[in-house]
Formats: sequence, structure tokens, C-alpha cells
Amino acid sequence: MENQISHCQGCGVKIQTENKTEIGYAPPSALDREVLICQRCFRLKHYNEIQDVSLTDDDFLKILNGIGDSDALVVKIVDIFDFNGSWLPGLHRFVGKNKVLLVGNKVDLLPKSVKNSKLIHWMKYSASQLGLKPKDVYLISAAKGEGVQELAAAIDFHREGKNVYVVGCTNVGKSTFINKIIKEFSGVTDDVITTSQFPGTTLDLIDIPLDDGTSLFDTPGIINHHQMAHFVNEKGLKMISPRKEIKPRVFQLNEGQTLYFGGLARFDYISGGRKSFTCYVSNELNIHRTKLEKADKLYEDHVGELLFPPFEEEVKEFPPLVKQEFMIREAKTDIVFHGLGWVTCNEPGAKIVAHVPKGVGVTIRQSLI
Repeated sequence: MENQISHCQGCGVKIQTENKTEIGYAPPSALDREVLICQRCFRLKHYNEIQDVSLTDDDFLKILNGIGDSDALVVKIVDIFDFNGSWLPGLHRFVGKNKVLLVGNKVDLLPKSVKNSKLIHWMKYSASQLGLKPKDVYLISAAKGEGVQELAAAIDFHREGKNVYVVGCTNVGKSTFINKIIKEFSGVTDDVITTSQFPGTTLDLIDIPLDDGTSLFDTPGIINHHQMAHFVNEKGLKMISPRKEIKPRVFQLNEGQTLYFGGLARFDYISGGRKSFTCYVSNELNIHRTKLEKADKLYEDHVGELLFPPFEEEVKEFPPLVKQEFMIREAKTDIVFHGLGWVTCNEPGAKIVAHVPKGVGVTIRQSLI
């Protein structure tokens, strides 16, 4: 029986029938099915349950390191709502000399007032600042199918008969995008690849054969440990992951006022006179305003209750918030909380202190909007 066992169509991992606790397990009866998926993918697809896996970051990187040795087109997908947090800093190390198309997914989450031309220009500039010079930049919503046909045509043009590798960090929508392409061009109605909001769903290279004998490969998502997704449970992840267009929330702040984003992050306005700040975070996430002098006590007394997520049962395990100071020197500057969203400072001259869990990134940039 062993020699008939292949790979899970959902996550790409090798199927095994011996050990229920190891990755790739499927009951022997599943081997007779036309579409073979492992038990982990089955439970994820039908019950929205996630099982921990034993793959390490090194395992993921070994899989990706082979890309530089092949002659291929690389499609790098980032989450446009979390550009900085979903960026793969070491991409050039495993891309080699291959051409890269940069794709901003989840564009439907941004306010409709944002012009695509401005976004594309901003992405090109940001990519070059981070050491990557993509051949071209595209915007899509994999979930809604926006821009997918145009990107598929561009991939076909740029690959010149070569294999295609779709890469990105966890939760940027790689598998959703590939499922959309497969449905678009093959008439398949069900998802072929298991997709989920949980980080790290794809476990091995998934090989999708193309008509000319080459392949499109979905690669495992690299886990960026500085993203907020790794500090919340399933309930919290649903609250911080936007599902529809973000509604900007504007606050007129006096010096010495604080905004809490649930209990996950804190924004202190220290000095600069009365100013306007615009918050772009998930509509489900509560923003709580308080005085700076009361902020520490409020957190100490109410994290997990008034300030959530994290929830009460998680508070003991939640890392302490650490602070970073910023002087805003230009109008329209974003203070970005990786994996959570950003606050736009509309005028220069503001002194800000941002607090996030130890290990989460905070950066500033020219305003995206």
C-alpha cells in the first residue's frame, strides 16, 4: 500500500497512514478517495480546526532554497493591509536571478478612496527601499477575484514557458489566489488547496501542472514571528484580521492622551499641540481612549476584560508591551503596527510612543493613503 501513497492535495505534505499525531496522517480508508487530503486539512476545511505541526522555520526555508537553483518566475505576494509585517526580508537569498512579480493582495480592505496608481507607485518605492526590484507590481483581491485575470495573464507572459513559484509569508492569501486561478481556467468549483486565516496552512510545495508541461508551485508560508497573528488565539485573530473594507476612525487628541487597540497595542501622544490622527485597523477591534497618566493602571487592571484581545485566559502568557519613541517630522506619516494596522499622523511635529508585545515590529513610513 505504501508505494501508492502520494501527497495531500490540500497542503502538499506526504500522506502517511501510520501515526495519527504526525503530519500527513490520513486514515487508510481515505486512500480510495479521488481527492486525497490529510486529516489536518480535512478538519481545517470542514470544522475550521487547526492542528499544530512539527515543521520548523528551517524546514520551510529548505523547501524555498531550491527556487534559486531553478530557472523560474517568482510571484511574491504581500498583504497590502500589512505590507511591512508580511514582507519577506531574505527573499533575494533564495530567488537567485529569477524575475519577480510583486503582488499586493487584499486590496479590497483599503478604503475605496485610495487610488490604485498611488498604491502601485508606493509598493515599487517601498520594495526598492527593502532591496527588491520587481519586474512589475500588481494589486488583487484573491478572495473576491479582483485583478486575478490580469495577474494570470501577466504570469503567463513573464514566465516564458518556465515554472512559477508563488511565495510569501503566512496568511497573505497565496493559496486563495491559486485556487481562484485554478477555478478561473479549469472550471473546477471546489477549492483544491486548503486555505485558512491561520498562519502556516501549506506545509510543502504543492505542484499544479500547467498545460505546457511546466508547473505552478504553491510554497509554504514563511512565518514572520514579529507579526501580531502569533500573539493571539483563534478568536483574537478573527478580530484583528479585516474581512471587509476598513472604516477609518479619526481622533482629535490633546497632548498626554493614549489610544489602546484592544489590549494588543498602545499609542501615546506625548507632545505637539492638539492634532488629528486617523486609525486604520479592523472594524472589529475596539479602540479605547484614555489619559496618559491613567494608561498604565488601566492596562494593569483591565487587560483581558475591557481591553481585549488578548482574552482573560491568555493574559498570563501574553508578553509585556515594550515601547518605541517616534518624532513625526512630516505631514501624512503612518505609524505601522505590524499585523494590526496603522495610525496616520496628519500633521508634523508630533512626539509619539508606540507600545507593542515584545517581538512585534513598529515602523514609520510615508502615508499609504
